[in-house]
Amino acid sequence: MKKNIAILGSTGSIGKSLIKIIKKDKKKFNIILLSANKNYKDILKQAKILNVKNLIIADKDSFLKLKKKKLGQTKIYNNYDSFNIIFKKRIDYVLSSISGVDGLEPTVKIIKHTKKIAIANKEAIICGWHLLRKNLTKYKTTFIPVDSEHFSIFYSINYKKNLNIEKIFLTASGGPFNNVPKKELKTVKISQALNHPNWKMGKKISVDSATMMNKVFEIIEAKKIFNLKYHLLDILVHPSSYVHAIIKFNDGMIKIIAHDTSMIIPIFNSLYSDQLKKIKTEKLNLDKLNNLNLKVVDKNKFPSIKIIDMLKNKDNLLETVIVLANDVLVNLFLLKKINFTDITILLLKLINMKEFKRYNEKKPGSINSIIALNGKIKTAINEMIK
Repeated sequence: MKKNIAILGSTGSIGKSLIKIIKKDKKKFNIILLSANKNYKDILKQAKILNVKNLIIADKDSFLKLKKKKLGQTKIYNNYDSFNIIFKKRIDYVLSSISGVDGLEPTVKIIKHTKKIAIANKEAIICGWHLLRKNLTKYKTTFIPVDSEHFSIFYSINYKKNLNIEKIFLTASGGPFNNVPKKELKTVKISQALNHPNWKMGKKISVDSATMMNKVFEIIEAKKIFNLKYHLLDILVHPSSYVHAIIKFNDGMIKIIAHDTSMIIPIFNSLYSDQLKKIKTEKLNLDKLNNLNLKVVDKNKFPSIKIIDMLKNKDNLLETVIVLANDVLVNLFLLKKINFTDITILLLKLINMKEFKRYNEKKPGSINSIIALNGKIKTAINEMIK
C-alpha cells in the first residue's frame, strides 16, 4: 500500500533531498501536495515527474505565473488554508522544510492532517514549539526532528530518560571562517560567507553557519525538543562534520553519533522510521574518526555564542526576538547594506535594548503576535543602521 505524503518547501535543498529519495522508490509513495514560495518553475517540474495533483505557491506573483501554465489535472492554491480542501483524510508523512518564520503557520496547520511530521525548520521550532507541541499532542501526530544534530540525539535517547543525561554536545564545523583570523572577518564577501566547506545549503542558513548563529538556534531547539536545561547542552567545533552529536550519560556511558555529511541520512530515516530499510552510504571513514579534532568554540571570534548565556530555561519571547532579528540582519548583509560582523554586533545590541530585553520574561504567544513583533524588530533595526 502506497504511503501518502506532502512536502512543504519542496524546492529547497531539504525538499529536493527527499524527492531524490522518493524517486528511487516511486512505487511506494503517492505525493498529495508540494509547496513552494516563489520557485514555480522547479515545483512544476517536480509535479510532472511525481504526478502531484496539488501545489501551493505562497507568493502571489509566482502563483499567477504558474496559473498560466498547462497543468492538466493539477490544482494550484495560493495559501495554506487550502489544506482543508486538499486533505480528505490524514496522510502518512509530511516533511516541513519551509525556510524561516514563514514556515511556522503552515507547519502548525498541517499537523492535524498527518500521522507523522518531520520538521527541518529551526525558526518554526524556536518561535512556535508551544503551538507545535499542542497540536502534536492533540492530534497524536508523531514528530521527528530532521536537523542532523537533533536527529542524532533523537535516534539515540528515549524522551523519558532525559534525567540520565549529564551533557549533550552538538558539533559545529566552524563554517567557512573557522581558520580565518577575527580581524579579517569584517571585510569578508558574501560569496565567502556562502562557501561552506562541508554542506551545500541555502543562503540564509549558510550565513548563519558562518556567524555560528545556527548553533545558537540548535541549542535552543534541543532545549525545547528534548525538554532539557541549557546547562546540559554545549557546542564543540568539529571541522569535518562527521560527528553530529555526543551524549554523555550519568552512568558513565558516552554515545558518539556520526554519519556522512549528507542530509539524505536523517531525511531517509524519518521517512522510513517505521520499517527497516537499507540506505547506500560511504564506508566507515577511519581517517575522520582518527582525526576528530574537537575543540571548544572561540567566543571572542564568534560572539554570537554568548547569546546562549543570556537565555532563561523557561520558554520565552526573547528566543523569538533573536530569530526574527537575525533573519532581518542576514537579509541586510545579503543586500550589501551591512558587513558580515555587523550581523552579530547589531543583534547583540538589539537584544540588550530595554525594549527587547524584557521579552526574556514573556511567554511565547500566538502567530499573530509573532508577526507583530517582527514589525517592531524591523523598525528598530532600520533605526540602528540609519
